[in-house]
Amino acid sequence: MQIAVIGGGPGGLFAAILASKRFPSAQIQLYERNRAGETFGWGVVFSDETLGNVEAADPESFEEIRKEFAYWSDIDTFVGDAELVRSTGHGFCGLARRTLLQILDARARELGVVMNYETEVSREELEAVADLVIASDGLNSQVRASAEDRFNPTIDWRTCRFCWLGTNKPLSAFTFIFRRNEHGAWNIHAYPFERGTEPRSTWIVEATEETWRNAGLEDATEEDTVAYVQNLFKDHLDGFELLTNRSTWRTFPTVSCGAWVDGKTVLLGDSAHTAHFSIGSGTKLAMEDSIALVEALAANGKASDTSGDTVDVPEALAAYQESRRVEVIKTQKAAQTSLEWFEHSDRYLNQDPVLFTFNLMTRSKRITYENLGTRDPELIERTRAAYARSVGADPKTLPCPAFAPLTLRGLTVPNRIVVSPMCQYSALEGTPTRWHDVHYGARAIGGAGLLFTEATNVSAIGRITHGCTGIYTDEHEERFAEITAFAHEHSAAKVGIQLGHAGRKASYALPWDGDAALTDETAWQTIGPTSRPFREGAPAPRAMTRGDMEAVLAEFKLSAERSVRAGFDLVEIHAAHGYLLSSFLSQAVNDREDEYGGSLLADRARFPLEVIDTVRAVMPGEMPLFVRISASDWIGERGQTVEDSVALAQLFKARGVDVIDVSSAGNVAESRPAWGRMYQVPFAERIRYGADIPVMAVGAIQGIDHANTVLAAGRADLCALARPHLEDPHLTLRAANEFRAPNQHWPKQYAAAQKKPPRKGS
Repeated sequence: MQIAVIGGGPGGLFAAILASKRFPSAQIQLYERNRAGETFGWGVVFSDETLGNVEAADPESFEEIRKEFAYWSDIDTFVGDAELVRSTGHGFCGLARRTLLQILDARARELGVVMNYETEVSREELEAVADLVIASDGLNSQVRASAEDRFNPTIDWRTCRFCWLGTNKPLSAFTFIFRRNEHGAWNIHAYPFERGTEPRSTWIVEATEETWRNAGLEDATEEDTVAYVQNLFKDHLDGFELLTNRSTWRTFPTVSCGAWVDGKTVLLGDSAHTAHFSIGSGTKLAMEDSIALVEALAANGKASDTSGDTVDVPEALAAYQESRRVEVIKTQKAAQTSLEWFEHSDRYLNQDPVLFTFNLMTRSKRITYENLGTRDPELIERTRAAYARSVGADPKTLPCPAFAPLTLRGLTVPNRIVVSPMCQYSALEGTPTRWHDVHYGARAIGGAGLLFTEATNVSAIGRITHGCTGIYTDEHEERFAEITAFAHEHSAAKVGIQLGHAGRKASYALPWDGDAALTDETAWQTIGPTSRPFREGAPAPRAMTRGDMEAVLAEFKLSAERSVRAGFDLVEIHAAHGYLLSSFLSQAVNDREDEYGGSLLADRARFPLEVIDTVRAVMPGEMPLFVRISASDWIGERGQTVEDSVALAQLFKARGVDVIDVSSAGNVAESRPAWGRMYQVPFAERIRYGADIPVMAVGAIQGIDHANTVLAAGRADLCALARPHLEDPHLTLRAANEFRAPNQHWPKQYAAAQKKPPRKGS
């Protein structure tokens, strides 16, 4: 078997090494356009996990690499002029990229790989003679560019500028520095990679495009850059020098490919995918790619009587891509979240330095409150106390962020855990049934600070299904009064009602009956901003007239009045998920040509604002008003964007809204949310900072650990959990026992299960 490797970086070299080990009879040649050892950048970083993978794949390479490592376990964070905040217990090691290349080159030669440096080759000429071509030719891959129609790459050029410098200052930790000057905010990512008599560290400086231009660095030489950065961070460099190595200012490209394989050629490392340097190095991904690729080749190999081992290359490459894709997607998602954090890190600079550090540590979602506490309990204790002070709670008694109270107008919610509104589809003509008594009763006594009833409709035609609740008759009001009375008698939970109108998404079958638009005699005429149906083939709604709007305003007014009389503690207006008000807000739906639609957000928001004004006017002044929105339609600029939602939140705040409940999607069937843990939290955070308004985060917040993480980092003020509360109504009581929450209310009937806080000195 003949294998050609294009690219002499760590990924290509390690692939050649592992292939040579696994297929000793193979003829392997590596081609690199640059000289041996020539490289951009300074040090590379590995985690303990990556090191274990490298050691298992080739102990000989690992042993040589290990001899050169600089090890550290701490992360140091400096914010402005504040004192250092240190986190420990992490486990990193680094070495010079040039040293790594030398080690891998020597190992490849030892195994018989033929090295061809300063050699330009094309994929086509190699495919003519090789059974397999491994393209590890980096970010600017010529192989990828030569077959874009088949590899289907997307390149997302990010907004920050960065410059990769080195320094002879010895560092003992991963070091982050954040500061502002007259030009804007600057970030430093620094870490050691060489010990000994001539220590070296990487020193990456990063800033927004605006800050970079304000500093006059567009045409900066390396000397200009060094002079500026040396002066800006002179108190951290302590007289040590900055070093250059092709240290020009760049923007980071996130590369993703629809396919990594084309015929007998496979992309590997940065040629196939990139991950931002803030979560580690592309070297890690490339070397792990190499391991997975050779494992796939071995799994699809068979013995040959004539030429040693042979491989079913198409099957092997397909298996490689399948086995590796999910891990790469996960890494890129974490990297995307991290790089976006750094792009907007200036918004956090006013946080308490300890909370800022916690925010930094948890930015990619890979680290949470709980597992950071395992690594560094001292930092979590400092975070807990700092959070308590930031929200006016008692640092001596608050056990964790989730149990901090929150006061909104005249209402104090006893903790930050919320039972999210969840449709039960079990009402009779809009009236709650015994199911609702048990469902809401169980969750009320389960300990959450705030319990929402499901989307409750302001009219019969506003229901999603025949099984949805309403609050437009006396019977509805009376039954909800019984539910709130039980909650108030037997729990400390506050109870909110979510008022909504399904609009063009009304008149649907129950989920367990097909979840399709009704077309028989049980259907009813729906309404919306336009006559466009939600799904192709569904009955068309009637485009609303001004008379329809007046009728809906009257229905919201009456339902809000009934909600107050029924004993609810707060009201939420449902303007999300493609229901009536949401469909007015989204330009993907609302193409009206009058003053209630079109391209201007202020026009599309006009009717929802009238609803807000109507509801706020009949609510007591001390009662909070929430609004749930879809922060993004997940279809780009064609739909509602997070920028739109920040502007909406500002409009809503000016009309007396107290909290924005931040969800997403639902307006159009083609929405493609990027599902994942806490996947909607970044929208909530963006609105919280952009509109300066409290927010409630929702979306795959999977328990108290996630809630503590979101709250302590300052990403939201409340955390709403849906499915976790279906699985465990007593989620908050369990957490209260775990954290020994002293002020958590327990029903007296359940008091025997309560674990008391430990006595002082015990």
